[in-house]
Amino acid sequence: MSFGEFFSTVFYEPLYNALVLVVTIVPGGDVGIAIIFLTLIVRGALLPLAHKSVKTQQTLRRIDPEIKRLRERHSGNQEEQARAMMNLYKEHGINPLSGCASALIQFPVIIALYWVFWKGLAGGSLIAENLYSFISLPSVNFIFLGILDIREKSLILAVLAALSQFVQIKLSFPPTPPREESQGNLSFGDEIKRSMGFQMRYVLPGVVFFVSIGFPAAVPLYWCTSNLFSISHELLVKRRAKKLLV
Repeated sequence: MSFGEFFSTVFYEPLYNALVLVVTIVPGGDVGIAIIFLTLIVRGALLPLAHKSVKTQQTLRRIDPEIKRLRERHSGNQEEQARAMMNLYKEHGINPLSGCASALIQFPVIIALYWVFWKGLAGGSLIAENLYSFISLPSVNFIFLGILDIREKSLILAVLAALSQFVQIKLSFPPTPPREESQGNLSFGDEIKRSMGFQMRYVLPGVVFFVSIGFPAAVPLYWCTSNLFSISHELLVKRRAKKLLV
């Protein structure tokens, strides 16, 4: 089995059939509403992984002053610095690799979901060849809430997708200090982190906009829903971090 066949069998086809199933349930067969529901269902299923990653980021922000002090104290001994950092992580229950593991698990699911809303609605129809034998093609309505045809491109949804992406990243990444305030105080690693933070905060929303405006409205509708879910989760973690289960 090739990688493409594996991806289709394990990720794409189950999600596509789930979309068709949701379409049969939502009022009037509104595919736009079905996209929102399916996105929320998938993001909800992945919530434990996302929650752990967000909690780790919040903890890292809280102990950032301690991390800086450790780096200054052991600036001449990289081995001792690494040992002290690992002890600090252990003290606060942080697994520095948890974010990577979470992303690796979520990434193929999110890509498959994106593919479903793009290819699965190709030509403004549902593709019967990808359906399981126990699922039948429903009658569908592509006019979202009777207002927007999700088969067509939408400037409004593209803008909303980019804006929601900006807000989501701004909540996820700590603010980057102005260069004049941090000049001479940043290590090479910190400079890379600062550069990545800037690109994620300002470049990625632009990429989201240009990608969204080039695809049917179903894609930015999915992106908006996913971003709003992440924003709500980030705000909830910030306000009730001590009360939420790890």
